[in-house]
Amino acid sequence: MKKYQIAAVPGDGIGPEVVDAGVEILESLASSSEEFELSFEHFPWGGDYYRKHGVMMPENGVDTLRRFDAILFGSAGDPNIPDHITLWGLRLKICQTLDQYANVRPARLLPGIKGPLAGVTAEDLDWVIVRENSEGEYAGAGGRAHVGLPEEVGLDVSIFTRVGVERIQRFAFELAQSRPRKKLTLVTKSNAQRHGMVFWDSVFERIKSDYPDVETDKMLVDAMTTRMVLDPKSLDTVVATNLHADVLSDLAAALTGSLGIAPTGNLRPERDMPSMFEPIHGSAFDITGKGVANPIGTFWSSAMMLEHLGETEAASRLMSAIERVTADGSVLPRDLGGTATTRQVTDAVLGALAAGNV
Repeated sequence: MKKYQIAAVPGDGIGPEVVDAGVEILESLASSSEEFELSFEHFPWGGDYYRKHGVMMPENGVDTLRRFDAILFGSAGDPNIPDHITLWGLRLKICQTLDQYANVRPARLLPGIKGPLAGVTAEDLDWVIVRENSEGEYAGAGGRAHVGLPEEVGLDVSIFTRVGVERIQRFAFELAQSRPRKKLTLVTKSNAQRHGMVFWDSVFERIKSDYPDVETDKMLVDAMTTRMVLDPKSLDTVVATNLHADVLSDLAAALTGSLGIAPTGNLRPERDMPSMFEPIHGSAFDITGKGVANPIGTFWSSAMMLEHLGETEAASRLMSAIERVTADGSVLPRDLGGTATTRQVTDAVLGALAAGNV
């Protein structure tokens, strides 16, 4: 029997609520399996840790995470701490230090969920957005000078390396190859950003001949937002830079019903370091502690984690249970038009898992 060690990093806001629900679901799956076991270790890093220690996580925190098979993450963000501190001190520190360069964000209409686009069905909207996750606009290069003076300047530099660009684009090509439509759209802004983005485009043009079975096209990022709304069925797999995919994937989540259902895998494809899985909804302090957070994004992220670990049957069981609950429609959280609490949604998915075992 395979044994996996999972690091649970709940973070801030509703992060602990949805991670607890995710751990409960994963433990249920493992307890009913003869194929694998899961053990969890929780790390109380985030805003409260910062208030006590002046940092979001210990200096050796990332090294501590290296021994785990995967990481289940909640959220980073606290209204009383500047956002750049919470993000760079926790989530980005983990992603960049462990070189989790492939951020994968599926977006599709789950059964029973009606998105805001009239007449759009599940067959029309089924995408995977691949986000470069280690450099680009979020490389962290830059600084501030002459602080407080009239000539103060702030500078952020986008970094595009041949290694970074080629590896994420090849990852996206291979993902597109694995999907029925075998279609990949490159998102760019090379009309205005004439150095880094032109380089981004040129790498794509150079390597696409290595994937003759993949149909390709290219879209400027602003035009891409229009295409996602007006012609969703024309898209399948999308690859974009760190910033562009960050924005587009939030739009994608809204078009599929809610940010609360959207999952993420921060992947280290080489598997020499752990990958991290998280919902994209953020810390949502306005509903923290009310017991109404939507845990579906965490459940879907947990299914992605199981698939990454090679437990494809368990991943499929979990996705099927999620889809049975959304298709039934009687137990939906507020952001999906229902009234169910986090506890009720979790119990419904646990019940669907149990029913699936009969």
